[in-house]
Amino acid sequence: MIDADLGTTAPASRAPVDRYARWTGLATGALAAFSLSTLDHGNGVLYAIPAFGLCAVTGVLVGDALTPPARGAVRTAGLAPRRIQDYVPPRTTWLLLVLAGALVVLLTVAGVVASPDDLGRAGRSLTLTCRGVTESHGPWPGLYYGLPMLVSLAVATVACGWSLRRIATRPGDEQSRRDRTLAIVAAWGLVVSVSLLGAATTAAASLLSLSCDGTVGTMATVVLLPLALVSLVTGPWMLFTICSPRAAWRRPADRGVRR
Repeated sequence: MIDADLGTTAPASRAPVDRYARWTGLATGALAAFSLSTLDHGNGVLYAIPAFGLCAVTGVLVGDALTPPARGAVRTAGLAPRRIQDYVPPRTTWLLLVLAGALVVLLTVAGVVASPDDLGRAGRSLTLTCRGVTESHGPWPGLYYGLPMLVSLAVATVACGWSLRRIATRPGDEQSRRDRTLAIVAAWGLVVSVSLLGAATTAAASLLSLSCDGTVGTMATVVLLPLALVSLVTGPWMLFTICSPRAAWRRPADRGVRR
């Protein structure tokens, strides 16, 4: 296997085109989110959330595609194949995987219990009946809103997975690979975080507005609010990571080598 040694060459993740592509993706996502949030009397915010995340992912992927690998003196490397898991930040990745699983479960359950709204549009409201009284509240993250979130999550997962494999196998220096891998993971994490934040807060608001939810609704709210809080922290964290041109972490083995 042949690898490229940067030497004194600046990492590819510092290239202006990469940075501008990321910022352009975020700016485009913000504009798209603002436009969509004004639709349907403000309920379009649940469409705006996945749109913003997908634009952010696109910006990172475009920046990675347009930035060529760093060039320098050629050196030989070991024959062991590079793996994606060798470059992704393990703790952050596991946290995001847990949040992604929670998002899928939440949207699936919300889609099953969703009801039509007052105009008969399916999957937009939550309707409960108790003691002869029927209560309804929306918006509710049923399939009407949840399906776009699930589709955006699937698209982002496939795109980011392909990009991670491409980064791990192409020529380049180790630090540059980790920088770019972290950016891809953060872009995917932004889709997960903002989608979970929107779905959890919307579901919790509907449950808190109903008195017929009973013990199950109370328990669901107890779970949803911490999920929303965690997403409220991871969202800005992922956003900052996308904007930052260098990785903020190093593998323990690498730190040991530098001592």
